[in-house]
Parts: sequence; C-alpha cells; structure tokens
Amino acid sequence: MNIGIACDHGAFEYKEILKDMLQKEGHMVTDFGTYDTNSCDYPDFAAACAKSVAQKKNDFGIVICGTGIGVSISANKVHGIRCALCSEPLSAKLTREHNNANMLAMGQRIIGEEMMKEIVHVFLNTPFSKDERHQRRIDKLMALENE
Repeated sequence: MNIGIACDHGAFEYKEILKDMLQKEGHMVTDFGTYDTNSCDYPDFAAACAKSVAQKKNDFGIVICGTGIGVSISANKVHGIRCALCSEPLSAKLTREHNNANMLAMGQRIIGEEMMKEIVHVFLNTPFSKDERHQRRIDKLMALENE
C-alpha cells in the first residue's frame, strides 16, 4: 500500500515511529513533514498529505497532531477526503466499514504509542462494507462538496 503521513511539531515522535513501522511492514510511505519539533502550522502538512490521497498518489493518508483535531479538520477541507479522528480501534474499524474513510487522524497527546499502532493496523486492514445504505450516505456526504 502507498500511505501518506504528516504531522505537526506536537506529533513528530509518533510520525517517525509510524513511518518506521509501516516501512518495515512493506508499505511505501510518503512523508509530508514536519521533519522536526520546531513549532509549525498543521494545515500545511495535513493538506499536502490529503491532496496526495485525493489525487490518488497515495491509497490512504494518516495525519497526527497533539489532539488530532486540527489535522482532521484540515484534511477534510480537501475535496474528496473523508478523514476520521480515531482514538480507539472500534472507531477505526467502523469508519472504514461504514464511511470508507481514506484518511485517519490521531492525537499524540490523546493516545499511547501501542494504541496508535493498533488503530493504524485496524484502519488499514478493514475493507469498506460496500453495503448500499453506506454507499448512499457516502454519496450524500460527497455531494455536499459540490454545493
């Protein structure tokens, strides 16, 4: 899988851990930054990652900041993105099954390292259910972008 990742200064540590884990598992990882712990603006990095997913350059995107809130809002501003903020595995599973989310957001200050890894594995390994009712709802969500 091709996976884009991005973070701000508040989640640099987790991004580096995640990048290493994903590469060891055989995924191709595109790192959209940030590349250190100097204060920076999360929309710059989250948007770059989201654009790569929207343009189909990456299969999925994962964005991380202190809480996950700012990066999730930023990613969802990009046309074609459905980014879910998840703090536990059940939400990660259901957002893939029901919403066909193409991006995952998490907060380094909110979850532990092992929880982050579990959430990522569940998100990446859960397929969309393809149920008609879920697709109908996704179609309605995506139509909002064109209003």
